[in-house]
Amino acid sequence: MAWTFINDSEEIPDSFLFSGISAGLKVSKKKDLALILAPPKSIFTGFFTNSVVRASCVDICMSRLQESLGLVRAILINSGQANACTGDKGLIDSLAATKELGNILGISESQILMCSTGVIGEPIPMKKLLNKLPLLVNKLDKRNFKDASEAILTTDLVSKSFIVERYIAGRRIRIAGFAKGSGMIYPNMATMLAFIVCDVGIEKKTWDLMLKDSLQTSFNSISVDGETSTNDSFIAINSGELIEKQYLPIIHEGIDIVCEKLAKSIVRDGEGANCLIEVIVENAKNKSDALKIAKSIANSMLVKTAIHGCDPNWGRIIGAAGNTVVQFKLNDVDLFIGEFQILRKGNLIIFDREKVTSYIKSKMNGDYLVNDIVRITLNLNQGKSKSIAWGCDLSKKYVEINSEYTT
Repeated sequence: MAWTFINDSEEIPDSFLFSGISAGLKVSKKKDLALILAPPKSIFTGFFTNSVVRASCVDICMSRLQESLGLVRAILINSGQANACTGDKGLIDSLAATKELGNILGISESQILMCSTGVIGEPIPMKKLLNKLPLLVNKLDKRNFKDASEAILTTDLVSKSFIVERYIAGRRIRIAGFAKGSGMIYPNMATMLAFIVCDVGIEKKTWDLMLKDSLQTSFNSISVDGETSTNDSFIAINSGELIEKQYLPIIHEGIDIVCEKLAKSIVRDGEGANCLIEVIVENAKNKSDALKIAKSIANSMLVKTAIHGCDPNWGRIIGAAGNTVVQFKLNDVDLFIGEFQILRKGNLIIFDREKVTSYIKSKMNGDYLVNDIVRITLNLNQGKSKSIAWGCDLSKKYVEINSEYTT
């Protein structure tokens, strides 16, 4: 039996509780405050922004995860204000929020992480947040997974959440995740918040390695606009009876599936985007080389705009591939856009430009994450390794959104 997707958002991993409410932090009055509560002895791991300019909540998460060896209990998430670049007040406010939440939950504040997302430089309206913490805790329920996923959104057009399940050795295992992200997305611990929960026990060292590997082939392989941010956070939690080592590869596969699905949803929801661009680099010397090239193409503004214009401008693709430290010979390269071959052993072959344009146009109007994917395949013919990166087209709408919205 393979991993299968569950459409019912109430069928979440056992023993996890969620909450998502409107605390009045957003002018829109949409949901803006979320909480995840994990069972005692849960194992947390986290990966955060590589930016040296980061929000104080990121520093709090990193220090508490390190000091507790991953044994924390809860994650408080607000949207609307990034609470980054707000000086000492930002740190004081984050600490105050986790302290008060700890008092209400009856756990140490050191067992609570906090993530914020929204406008950089904007502090959190603390009075509103603190006043709504009792309601947030009161709403904790396994059925409120969807509410939590909606409460973390900012410029996102859609909520992003997925649940998979599989029976392993007679046990039903579930993995659930939700994320946010639409603009300021680049594969450098991409600008986003993402949370994964799994109801099977896995030792901390193994869990860390598993999630680090999944991160590289999902959230670190996407690009909307080449911009990174101050609050990027990816936190994963496992809880439950330990599973035998022989089944760990199956769990890893499930984590990969959820992370990749969330990552593709983030980049497809790129501000003003009309399609997903999937870049496949195959037969490279190693996976690292393949990923560097795939990411360079997926992040190229010239490739993104060409796809938006339905222009099979293959020179931009090759140019982006060469704009890395990876050494390869153009005379070995085969290039495809969709099923249409453009280069064979580095040489341009006769192809029907109108058919390639028509192929791209069909994807610009395709069903969301079904047949709206423009595939670019680069065969280096140098080895046996393969990697994939994802981007999206860059449209006039992206400029409109970001000229009207303060990041």
